[in-house]
Amino acid sequence: MSVKINRQTQQKFQQLFIIILAWMMTGVIIAVFEDLVLHTRNSLGPVPGYTLISSIVLNAVIGLFGALLGGSLLVFFINVKYNDKPYGYTLLIVAGSFLGIILIVNEILSLYELGDSKRFLKNGLVWAIVVSITQLLLQINSKFGQGIFWDIIRGKYNTPKEESRIFMFLDLNSSTAIAESLGDKKYHELLKDIFIDITNPILENRGEIYQYVGDEVVIAWRYDEGLRNNKCINCFFDIKAHLFFLKGKYHEKYGLLPSFKAGIHCGKIIAGEVGIIKRDITYSGDVLNTTSRIQHMCKEFNQEMLVSIVLIEELQLTDRYTTQMLGAIKLRGKEKEMQLVAVKPVYTR
Repeated sequence: MSVKINRQTQQKFQQLFIIILAWMMTGVIIAVFEDLVLHTRNSLGPVPGYTLISSIVLNAVIGLFGALLGGSLLVFFINVKYNDKPYGYTLLIVAGSFLGIILIVNEILSLYELGDSKRFLKNGLVWAIVVSITQLLLQINSKFGQGIFWDIIRGKYNTPKEESRIFMFLDLNSSTAIAESLGDKKYHELLKDIFIDITNPILENRGEIYQYVGDEVVIAWRYDEGLRNNKCINCFFDIKAHLFFLKGKYHEKYGLLPSFKAGIHCGKIIAGEVGIIKRDITYSGDVLNTTSRIQHMCKEFNQEMLVSIVLIEELQLTDRYTTQMLGAIKLRGKEKEMQLVAVKPVYTR
């Protein structure tokens, strides 16, 4: 029996794999540096039986062990359990956990070498820096979104590029009334819970969370990924189903079940880096404005999802969905009319 791992967990395993490689490489660098120090004029020289190869293997294994233990702790526990805590708070948790890991690593060292206090302090300092940098990079990656930070590092969008993308503008229904009913603080807590809970359905459908704008979420797909198996359409209804599954939680905390309306469109956009102090990758083009206008038409037509005819013609909708042509609509601020289609799932008992 095969076990399906969700997209968010897959991404965490990818992060752990990168940490393992980086920490093992750090171990190798430490071994080479120690070898260079041992062969300096002021050194007493290596201990009997020492070889560079054995030192590299030992330090690489220590890096592997530390990554499996410490990296897993960072990825699967600290950055999940404390994802809503300040970064300084997570550093304290990491520091405490790290001390325990260093003690274990030092015990391993003592099996092969004289684990004196000087060596313990030196290794402790080196790995303290490694762990801190790792946690910092994990936090930065989380802030930018999976893969976006790496795109910035390698300068993929340093020069603007034209790309084909699919966009969904997802807007919370009755947001003004809900905000007035709950109050500002409670309403913010609601949005925070919603944005956390809808993340996995978005990732499962290969979507990228492009922006949070108030109570609205802008989701983007690379063109082929959004079309494949109708993921850009499935995403909306998977979000709806997941929130319904959590209805007990929302009724208990907020006395309501959140729901959304969505507009979806596709086309060419320009992707590029902007900003100096706060650098980010942004998308620009008429596609985004049009998608926003389509989403605003949901209320007028009393539909939960409206899709442009341009995208519908690219999709291969199965009998899981029904479509209703709404005719040529003139969107606000647009000269040309656009054919809009309402998409609904076929409910079966």
